[in-house]
Amino acid sequence: MRIPRLTVPCFLFSVLCAASLTAKTTAYVGGRLIDGWGGAPVNNSVILVENERIKAVGTAETLPVPAGAEVVSLAGMSVLPGLWDNHVHTMLLGHSDYTHWDKTYPARFEKEIMPAAARQLLFAGVTSARDLGAPLDASINVRQRIARGEIPGPTLYVSGPFIQHEAYPGTEDFRWGVKGAEDARAKVKRLADAGVNIIKLIDQDQMTGEEIAAIVDEAHKNKRPVVAHSHRPDEIRLGLKYGVDCFEHTGLATAPGYPDDVLAALKERTAKMSLGPLFWCPTIEGFFNYEYNVANPMHIEDTGWQNGVPADIVADIKQSLKNPGWLAYYQITPLRAKTSAAKFKQLQEAGVVLLIGTDSGIPMKFHNQSTWRELDIWVNRLGVDSMTAIRGATYWPAVAMKVDKDYGTIQAGKYADIIAVKGDVLRYIDLLQRVDVVIKHGKRVK
Repeated sequence: MRIPRLTVPCFLFSVLCAASLTAKTTAYVGGRLIDGWGGAPVNNSVILVENERIKAVGTAETLPVPAGAEVVSLAGMSVLPGLWDNHVHTMLLGHSDYTHWDKTYPARFEKEIMPAAARQLLFAGVTSARDLGAPLDASINVRQRIARGEIPGPTLYVSGPFIQHEAYPGTEDFRWGVKGAEDARAKVKRLADAGVNIIKLIDQDQMTGEEIAAIVDEAHKNKRPVVAHSHRPDEIRLGLKYGVDCFEHTGLATAPGYPDDVLAALKERTAKMSLGPLFWCPTIEGFFNYEYNVANPMHIEDTGWQNGVPADIVADIKQSLKNPGWLAYYQITPLRAKTSAAKFKQLQEAGVVLLIGTDSGIPMKFHNQSTWRELDIWVNRLGVDSMTAIRGATYWPAVAMKVDKDYGTIQAGKYADIIAVKGDVLRYIDLLQRVDVVIKHGKRVK
């Protein structure tokens, strides 16, 4: 039956009233709020959360708690936006042998391995993550299952397969080679049409300029940022030339610093305010922690990385790490550590915006540990102040992914992605290894 025109406003009003009656308000009170904007922390804070979003933020003196709201005390705790890890691999769980892993486990990525990695990240306080390299269908499906609430995990921003000159043998499911500009453009469009959030380049110094230009142009036409490996000088040079949005890793092996022309090009790019920030994700902590981890392999014995992982896979990973000092993958690492701090400083001085990312999932690097360890190295070995490091894991990643309307800071209207940890995290950044409260989209998951 057709609804009479005059009754429509009344009908809508009744719907809105019903929605307001079912909205649940939770008040998180008493914590020391670090909101992500970089200002002074706010003591005795009040955060009102209604369903998935933050309704209001204030203090006990300025923001009354509504009658009937659930009140959760965060007294004695630092309260932050949920962390971002900007470089993870949920298809990996720390096993030392890529060839064995890539041959043995692809059929188990989507159902077992990637969900376990996502769960571990979330329980470590990572409410958003960029997953940079995995099979396309598995990446999309796991991301969507998390979004629907079927499995726990951070909000994922996925790249699907790497784009490179030629896939390494046995990796074709998650590495796509390109043959010419037309093929490069078609593969990027295929990824974009499938719904990836990011396009990832590697070995771009083995591509033609036309191929790189096609990849970046097609990605930007589809409103996807491009991230690119920065291991070799020409990877950086070409990335800058063709407009890459974010570089990954500190790179350049044991070299003492970036070449002068690369630094000059970086400074030229960061001077162009109209283009926005140039982002860089250095994934640097492993250089500084490797020798300690070999001598004190307690992090391998930590059962947190086993959370949700089938017993046979746990046993396989443990066996692969039985002699952590023997891993060929890391033999050059102590030498790289000697020059990494200088390169990190060069990036800071060149004006790039540094993001917290870890390469979590690579050998000996576990999803439940990697993010806080990166923050710890930034602050306690590289001299970054705690607030800047936290913003590299909260505010700036949301800007980089163009989702800062909804994420990155604690303020009214944004999704309620909030973590809390006992103690003063600005004084002791390593407190983040024990995140006590995790709230994602308004739901307390820890």
